[in-house]
Amino acid sequence: MDIELCHDLIAMDWPEAAALIRVAGLGEREPEKMRRAWENSHLVCVARVEGRLVGLGRAISDGEFHAVIYDVAVLPEFQGKGLGRRIMDALLNGLPMDTVLLYAVPGKQGFYKQFGFEPLLTGMARFQRRERMKTLGYIP
Repeated sequence: MDIELCHDLIAMDWPEAAALIRVAGLGEREPEKMRRAWENSHLVCVARVEGRLVGLGRAISDGEFHAVIYDVAVLPEFQGKGLGRRIMDALLNGLPMDTVLLYAVPGKQGFYKQFGFEPLLTGMARFQRRERMKTLGYIP
């Protein structure tokens, strides 16, 4: 399997990207809103196999001190083959900041420990749809 990683969005099919996010368990995304969010990101990583979109991830940053990784997603049939690790490595190598944060889909926290991520004692979040996030398992 020849995996091609790139750091641009030139050939991105946004409905296809939104479908990948959905089937990977990250929720629903409107393709146009997703396009705007990704185009405003500090760093992106897109994975393709024979031209097919199979994984992606992005980060936002202030460019100096802090970054946050979002939307790391891999098609289910490509999970467990090192692709998520390659996407994370590509993102982290492009983020020389002292602090890189993320929040994981419930149940996937263990995957990120191999990259040095650990739970925060003081991390907090504010959600407009709090009950939804509680139902999904992001907050107690």
